[in-house]
Amino acid sequence: MKRGASSIEVKKLNRNKVFRYLNSRDRVSMPDIAAALGMSRPTVLQIVKELKGSQIVQEVGEFESTGGRKAKAIASVRDACYAVGLDITCDHVSLVLTDLSEKILRRERVREAFVYDDPYFHKISRLLESFLSESQVPKEKVVGVGLSVPGIVDQQGGIAYSHALGLDHVDGKGLTKYISYPCIMMNDANAAALAECSGMDLSRSVLYLLLSNSVGGAIVFHQDILSQMDWSIQEGGLRDIYMGDDRRAGEFGHMVIHPEGDTCYCGKRGCLDAYCSASKLAGMADGDLSVFFQGLAEGNKVWSAVWERYLDDLAIAVDNLRMCFDGDVVLGGYVGSHMGPYIEKFRLKCAERNIFGRNGEYVKACKYRIEASALGAAVYQIERYIDRV
Repeated sequence: MKRGASSIEVKKLNRNKVFRYLNSRDRVSMPDIAAALGMSRPTVLQIVKELKGSQIVQEVGEFESTGGRKAKAIASVRDACYAVGLDITCDHVSLVLTDLSEKILRRERVREAFVYDDPYFHKISRLLESFLSESQVPKEKVVGVGLSVPGIVDQQGGIAYSHALGLDHVDGKGLTKYISYPCIMMNDANAAALAECSGMDLSRSVLYLLLSNSVGGAIVFHQDILSQMDWSIQEGGLRDIYMGDDRRAGEFGHMVIHPEGDTCYCGKRGCLDAYCSASKLAGMADGDLSVFFQGLAEGNKVWSAVWERYLDDLAIAVDNLRMCFDGDVVLGGYVGSHMGPYIEKFRLKCAERNIFGRNGEYVKACKYRIEASALGAAVYQIERYIDRV
């Protein structure tokens, strides 16, 4: 809390703490809230009363008696609001619906080639309206739409650069001009990291490595670092993500792992992207990554050799991230979604390089293997709503 905070600010902060605690659990009693947050019971009682008046908290029965009066069970009204996330790629659009649970309620992927023009903007709007109609969501409950794009998003919400979409310094308002809900645009790796860390106890920093057709990432600092840096002015879930001075932090794909190696699309040689993009593997199977992993599971010797080299290169990058940030590394994106059966083998490769502890337990496969970026973009809008509670 900032020094000299007014009583109104303190009241708002306490109200937000109570709601976040409630929303992170299925149901809870008021004495439990008071004990967990270090608040007096009368304060919690008053806040819960206000939240019930706002129709975002409700009573859902009683807990079993422990010898005295039964405590009422309190829960958030999860369907009090909804948000939609759209992940824009060069060849498809993914849509995800979530509510206060910040979980995927419904998802859809539509094949649609990206073109930065008016007809495409109209298509995006029609896809969204159709998606909401089929989801039977009341429009008045939609608090916002988040758009995830594979590129650098500037402070004004424009796309500073996107190799995947072929864009350079364009106004992001084009993509949202026909959408009738509050919109926010964000980088796809930041969005995926936000989904991955949703509901997580950030007692450790997380490096999210997005291994899709291009390689990106996000840096999520743990709460102790955040309190030292006083980033409370940032709103929504992005308060946890380090953006960098020019919002280009987390461009792990352009970390050089082989000096004077293969040429990257950026023009440099030896970038991680040139060795560990998903397309390097999918290209072995006519562009179908799932076919590559199916062949790998069936013992294809050529593909097994390619996979072994891929993991060796990836281990170099992951070890570098660990040495720089001393945090957990989560492997996401198209390749990360297939890493489950291979994570122990990969941890051994990382352990060989780890000079601190000689283990690779800090490496994890992502928990959201499908539409993580779309979900994260929706979660951002939900977090903005919660910030205002």
